[in-house]
Amino acid sequence: MSLTAGSRPDGTRSPAAVEEPTAAVATAGAKVRVPRRTAKAAKAGKVPWRVRLRRDRALILMTLPVILLLLLFNYVPLLGNVVAFQDYDPYVSSNGVTAIFHSPWVGVEQFSRMVDDPLFWDAAQNTIVLFALQLVLFFPLPIALALLINSVIRPRVRAVAQAIMYLPHFFSWVLVVTVFQQIFGGAGIIAQTLEDHGWSGFDLMTNADLFKYLVTAQAVWKDAGWGIIVFLAALAAVSTDLYEAAAMDGAGRWRRMWHVTLPALRPVIALLLVLRVGDALSVGFEQFLLQRDAVGVGVSEVLDTYVWNMGIQNGDFSYAAAVGLVKGAIGVCLVLGANKFAHLLGEQGVYQK
Repeated sequence: MSLTAGSRPDGTRSPAAVEEPTAAVATAGAKVRVPRRTAKAAKAGKVPWRVRLRRDRALILMTLPVILLLLLFNYVPLLGNVVAFQDYDPYVSSNGVTAIFHSPWVGVEQFSRMVDDPLFWDAAQNTIVLFALQLVLFFPLPIALALLINSVIRPRVRAVAQAIMYLPHFFSWVLVVTVFQQIFGGAGIIAQTLEDHGWSGFDLMTNADLFKYLVTAQAVWKDAGWGIIVFLAALAAVSTDLYEAAAMDGAGRWRRMWHVTLPALRPVIALLLVLRVGDALSVGFEQFLLQRDAVGVGVSEVLDTYVWNMGIQNGDFSYAAAVGLVKGAIGVCLVLGANKFAHLLGEQGVYQK
């Protein structure tokens, strides 16, 4: 008669053999306690934040200096907007920071001054007109240039054209204004050539009526090529199978661009348009400041130069802070409104719904 493991010759089982199945059952039926947050995260398919912290600690340490600089130069200065509700005097204390605590509160008096100031409304009108003009003439140009460069077959020609177009982006506004002065000024190349051939010269740089078109042309020449990079990156992600399938269906070049290329660019166009609308009240500072003496303050004064003139030149820091605060608040509202409109069109915009 064969004996099984743990059995005695008389057929009875040993206590250890009896207890082992019980222990196995107890182990199998034991409940392992899992933290509630971890269980929910695992059920939702999310990695717990502690695991992500350990996993990405090297990347977090790399970005930590950038975050500190962003806090120091972008968010800490926001606390200075409190002077918009004061009659701020930097000489009431030993330094400008402690002067905030000794300056009297005036409530919304600075904002009432802004509403009653006709110079503010003139600067706001010039800003809106220039934004609308640049949105119509400047914003579509990088898209058209990107489509043009993307249609070039030879890579070397495409690279040279792209480099030539975005090179002016690295020029300062002083150099850009100087180049335009040497070409379109009263002593520029075009005026001198016309005078040499018996025609009367012209000075576009001092023409107040054409100033808004001049600054738009300067912005196009300087930054249109740089905007090409974003759209070319979006075009590089378009599958060539789509173009081949469209060509097999009989679509020509224009049809392929309309039904394949432009739909691929729609998310990028919507994103950049939202950002551009949010930056509507910031059409430029240095560009207008350099040319205001040539055309006059009436056509060259925008909100950025108006804030600089009132705050830095006149020393009215509280009033300038109030104007800047209203300008920033309107910009935030424009971003939110434009992003909501992008959602209605089915695009993601700056952030998802």
